[in-house]
Amino acid sequence: MPRPIYQLQEVFVLSGTPEHTFVQPVEHTRLLVALRTPGRSIVVEGPSGIGKTTAINKAIKEAGLPGPVLPLSARKKEDVELITVLPYQLPVGTVIVDDFHRLNDDTKKDLADLMKTLADEGSTESKIIVIGIPNAGQSLISFGRDLANRLEIIPFESNPENKIAELISKGEAALGININIREEIINASQGSFYVAQMLAYHTCIRSGITNTCEPSKTTEESYESVKTDVMETLKRSFHETVIAFCRGTSVKR
Repeated sequence: MPRPIYQLQEVFVLSGTPEHTFVQPVEHTRLLVALRTPGRSIVVEGPSGIGKTTAINKAIKEAGLPGPVLPLSARKKEDVELITVLPYQLPVGTVIVDDFHRLNDDTKKDLADLMKTLADEGSTESKIIVIGIPNAGQSLISFGRDLANRLEIIPFESNPENKIAELISKGEAALGININIREEIINASQGSFYVAQMLAYHTCIRSGITNTCEPSKTTEESYESVKTDVMETLKRSFHETVIAFCRGTSVKR
């Protein structure tokens, strides 16, 4: 039986939810149980690229939560308007509030009050999931200490190397390839699924691999060349920010 044909961007994914290379993070079980607990709101916090949104979307499907799922982002003005009226729209189903740290304090306080209400009522029709940077949960608790035991705060840290290796192996199997610099990619990813996806993706680009290979193919790329390509991609987003950070604001920079 011929192997299925997948395109590169479907396997090593730079945006969106990966299907062929999804790996359960170490926090998966804790997230799944919290999703299934009536009334318990969730804060998922951690650095960008660690796989928070992907893990949440996958866990929601597995948990089989009833009702609609509404993703909102504090980066979008129209979404912020919806977030501010959530306490008055119950039941709301499952609501995901991304970039929570960008909300103003009044909106954060209203969300904290809503989470406490849902916990006290053991709501089965509304679930609030907040995604933010590290310490997002602590900022919520600062609006009400009694929220601490009513809230599940799940910090997403770096994943172990075996998880990154599993991601790479799944991608190799889907594309019918062997990545010659897989060990370098695993080490350089430092636990980030997103960095691993980027490095594997650019390895394939340099090797001219755009879809599943038949017969199988082994790449012959230099890790330094692949890293340079990735750094050039990241430079567009982070170069000026990094320069400003390194210069600092003191008189003697």
